[in-house]
Amino acid sequence: MTFRKVNIFILVLAVVIFLLVLHHNILGLSDLLKRELSDSSPLGLQPIDFIPEAPQRLTEDWNDKEIPVVITASDDRLGGVIAAVNSIQQNTKSNVAFHIVTLNDTVDHLRSWLSKTSLKNVKYQILDFDPRMLDGKVQVKSEMPDSIKPLTFARFYLPNWVPNAEKAIYLDDDVVVQDDIFELYNTPLQQGHAAAFSDDCDSTSNKFAVRGAGNQYNYIGFLDYKKEAIRKLSMKASTCSFNPGVFVANLTEWKRQNITQQLEKWMALNVVEEIYSRTLAGSITTPPLLIAFYKRHSNLDPMWNVRHLGSSAGKRYSPQFVKAAKLLHWNGHFKPWGRTASYADVWEKWYIPDPSGKFNLIRRHTDTYEAK
Repeated sequence: MTFRKVNIFILVLAVVIFLLVLHHNILGLSDLLKRELSDSSPLGLQPIDFIPEAPQRLTEDWNDKEIPVVITASDDRLGGVIAAVNSIQQNTKSNVAFHIVTLNDTVDHLRSWLSKTSLKNVKYQILDFDPRMLDGKVQVKSEMPDSIKPLTFARFYLPNWVPNAEKAIYLDDDVVVQDDIFELYNTPLQQGHAAAFSDDCDSTSNKFAVRGAGNQYNYIGFLDYKKEAIRKLSMKASTCSFNPGVFVANLTEWKRQNITQQLEKWMALNVVEEIYSRTLAGSITTPPLLIAFYKRHSNLDPMWNVRHLGSSAGKRYSPQFVKAAKLLHWNGHFKPWGRTASYADVWEKWYIPDPSGKFNLIRRHTDTYEAK
């Protein structure tokens, strides 16, 4: 056998061995995938920094159906609204219409900011909130006359802002969206449910400690169970609360169930009987919503409301988890436009500076964000 024939023989043998090894590996990978799929556990049982696999894209074709997004805008937080709108617009192919609810003294500033920046082509409508709607429904303490923020109650009147819509998304102004809001809009709601919220017992926010109120993640943290009006409702005190800063609403069902009227009823009763928890440290908009939607709401994917980023100046989540979140929510005292906040640089990627110079970020130090 010549030297050339030996080389050819060795080459053929090497190719055959390679193909056999490749076939074996493919079979092994197939078995592994089958085991992974059969052994997978619900998201709620995963550790706090669990990052799920990228979900399969919705098979529905993109269409021109309008997606209404309702968001409030107060002058001292206007930068938050701009970042939220920009993040949504940059991450979607859908026809999104923003319904921005504000007060009279903010309209000109907001319109100028939108029209003089890259957001000038965004579809939006500015709506005026009349604080007189809250007369007799909120109690203003004499020692804290500015404690009531009227715009926090705009979500109670959702059908007013989008009267012709069948469905809408409500967002707080301290969020940014990192995925396509089309997916959030298509959150399935069970029959008879007027809204879908993110429960406080989910894997990304369970047992959140609130200063002065202990673990404010269930109903007893928001409602006073010593009051007869609350006891009569027979609501379990240990029931998980939910976060009302991000939700999807079926407005047809909302109107059918008179949700707005229910919320006003409980607001007015609180003025008279103080049915909210005395240690309430969170928003006073939450208790009436908890009552109206007790065991009558659907659930959001927890990754669509990764919250408590504003609960402290430290980092609650890993950089990898923050990067994987679909929506980041800085609820709490530490806002991303303020002096100290976790992952403020992630939020700032979506912020567009105010052309008028009225709104400025407050920064003490630069916080480097690296997803390793």
